[in-house]
Amino acid sequence: MFAIDAHLDLATNAISLNRDLTLSAEEIRTLEQELKLDDRPDRGKGTVTLPDLRRGNIGLVIATIISRVSVKGKPVQSISLTGWNSPAQAYAFGQSQLAWYRVMEDMGEMVQINNRQDLEDHLKLWSDKSISNDQKPVGYLLSLEGADSIINVDYLHQYYGEGLRAIGPAHFGPGRYAAGTHSDQSGLTAAGKDLLREMEALNMILDLTHLTDKGFFEAIEIFHGTVIASHQNCRAVVPGERQFSDEQINEIIQRDGVLGGALDIWMMHPDFQKGQDPYVLGTNLEKLIPHFDHICQLAGNSKHIAFGTDLDGLFGREQSPYDLDTIADIQKFRDLLSARGYSQSDLENIFHNNWLRIFRRALG
Repeated sequence: MFAIDAHLDLATNAISLNRDLTLSAEEIRTLEQELKLDDRPDRGKGTVTLPDLRRGNIGLVIATIISRVSVKGKPVQSISLTGWNSPAQAYAFGQSQLAWYRVMEDMGEMVQINNRQDLEDHLKLWSDKSISNDQKPVGYLLSLEGADSIINVDYLHQYYGEGLRAIGPAHFGPGRYAAGTHSDQSGLTAAGKDLLREMEALNMILDLTHLTDKGFFEAIEIFHGTVIASHQNCRAVVPGERQFSDEQINEIIQRDGVLGGALDIWMMHPDFQKGQDPYVLGTNLEKLIPHFDHICQLAGNSKHIAFGTDLDGLFGREQSPYDLDTIADIQKFRDLLSARGYSQSDLENIFHNNWLRIFRRALG
């Protein structure tokens, strides 16, 4: 089944982790093991590459740029990403990630989706069974995960001209536009509120993921355009600030938004600690389904859930469901969801139709 993944940090893996994503996950693992790389827990355990996306019939993604500012250039809490000393540096680093996407386009590996016609043309290509998947580019909508690299509103318009269509104002820790995960419970900054108003004028997608509770409700009040939570699970199923409460999920449902189920087991297993073995914890792909079930019960239908796996979110198999080898394995959800009573129509909603509804609205 054609699948869409609404949250992948492809450029971060390519640039910050020096991975050639035109290779398969197995090839990259072998290379990193041969080089005895040990700077990160996920070395030799990556799960996402362009060939593996094609193998899993995942022909369309939301792909991110991550570049942020932090005090004195210290690494961001909980993830080893450089926090730049100035917005100018963060912007320049973000541009290096954009340059990688451009090269992938030049190589025929990817294609950027900027408008409704781009989307429909791409879907037509991927529906053509006479062409093998390995001959098809992976389509992507460009998103910022954390808005720190937007120096000012003029740079928002410059980013938009470069194809940026979605923004998550927050990431980890304090931010120039919004507080994020593992920060205090402050919300949007004054600049963040202005940013949301300008995003709405451009018909951009607001990604509510990583916002604090306060920031979430401030954003919902200010922004009246298309909202999503690209990689977000349920607090009622797995407690913790990183998940959304039922009140937050209901707000997204009322706005006809979609939540992308994430496969980081930190969000799937209560009180997960770094270094714990997913197999010992019993955390498999099926553990995502209670989150889907919960959102369906709140909504009364399957129109607000989909995939936003975050499988390359600076972790690999060591922090993924134990029955997942690469991202291609999200196709296993066809049988897993069917066994839980999800209909063919439900599967089509989850695998692609829900995200397509969002994209068509925002790219119209």
